[in-house]
Amino acid sequence: MLGKLRNYVARGSIFLITMALVAGMAGCSPFSQKVEIRTWYDLDAIRSNLSGHHRLMNDLDSTTPGYEELVSPIADEGQGWQPIGTPANPFTGTFDGQGYEVRDLFINRPAERDVALFGAVGEGGVIQNITVVNADVTGQWYVGNLVGTHYGIVSNSSSSGNVTGEGYVGGLVGGSGGTGGTVNNSYSTGNVTGDSHVGGLVGGNAGTVSDSYSTGNVTGDSHVGGLVGGNDGTVSNSYSTGGVIGNSDVGGLVGWNDGTVSNSFWDTETSGQSASAGGTGKTTAEMMDIATFTAAAWNITAVASGQTNSDYIWNIVSAVTYPFLSWQAG
Repeated sequence: MLGKLRNYVARGSIFLITMALVAGMAGCSPFSQKVEIRTWYDLDAIRSNLSGHHRLMNDLDSTTPGYEELVSPIADEGQGWQPIGTPANPFTGTFDGQGYEVRDLFINRPAERDVALFGAVGEGGVIQNITVVNADVTGQWYVGNLVGTHYGIVSNSSSSGNVTGEGYVGGLVGGSGGTGGTVNNSYSTGNVTGDSHVGGLVGGNAGTVSDSYSTGNVTGDSHVGGLVGGNDGTVSNSYSTGGVIGNSDVGGLVGWNDGTVSNSFWDTETSGQSASAGGTGKTTAEMMDIATFTAAAWNITAVASGQTNSDYIWNIVSAVTYPFLSWQAG
C-alpha cells in the first residue's frame, strides 16, 4: 500500500513539475488563471479576490444582469455602486478590460472617500484597457470615474461622465501617489467639479502622468487644472483642452506644481486660461498642428481621418483634430 502511495505521489510530483515547466515557458503560472467578468455580479465579486487576475469579457451597462441591484440609482438605498477596494484593503491584482466598456456607472456617496469604480488601487495593482462611459460619480475625497486613491498602474484607459467631490477629484483618477502611482496612455472627457485639487484627468498627482490628456470642463476653488489640479510628481507628454474655472492656484494644464512638468500643453483659447503652473500654452490651431508635438519629441504621426497607426503612441489628423491615442478609434 505504501509503495502504491509513493508511486502516486511521485507521479503527481512529476505532473506538477511538468505543468510548472510548460507554464514557465509560456510566461505564466500554472496556478493562476484570469477570472472572467461577464456581469455586474462578477465585477462585484472582485472585492472578494482583490489580488486576483480579472478580465472583462463584454460590455457592462444598464441592461446587464446585476445592474439594478448593484449599480443603479436605486441600488444600496440610492448610493449605487460600492467602490472596489479601500486604502486599508486595496485592489492589488490585475484588471484587463480588453477594450470593453463599463457604462452607466452610478455612485452617490457624498460623505465617503475613495469613490470610483475602484475605490483604492494599491502598489502592484494594474488596471488597463478599460473605458468607463456615461458615469455619474459623487463622493467626498479621492473621487474619480475609474479610481479614487491610486498607487498602482492605470494604462490605455478612459472615462466620460460627471465627477463631483470636495478634494482630490479627477475625471479618471482622484489622487495618484507614491513611486508606483502611474497613469499613462489614458484620457478623460468628463466634467469635474470640486473644491481643492481638482483636475480633468487627475485631481492630485504625486506619481507619474504621461502620454495622456483631458478635454472636460473643470470647476473648483483652489488647485484647479485642466489636466491635474495639484502636482508634486511628474507630468510629461500630455495635454488638456477643457474650460477651467477656479479662485486660487488655477492653471490651464496644472493648477499648482511642486514637481516636474515637461513637453506638455494646454489650449489657451478653449480653457479660458492664459497661465498654468506647468506646461506651455498654445492656440487651438497650434494644438492641432503636428509640428507642436514633433518639436517636443512626442511619439506621434499624422494619419488620415478615420485611420490609426498603432506603431506610434499618438496620432493626429493635422489641422483637423487634437492628438489622440493610437488605441482609440480614429
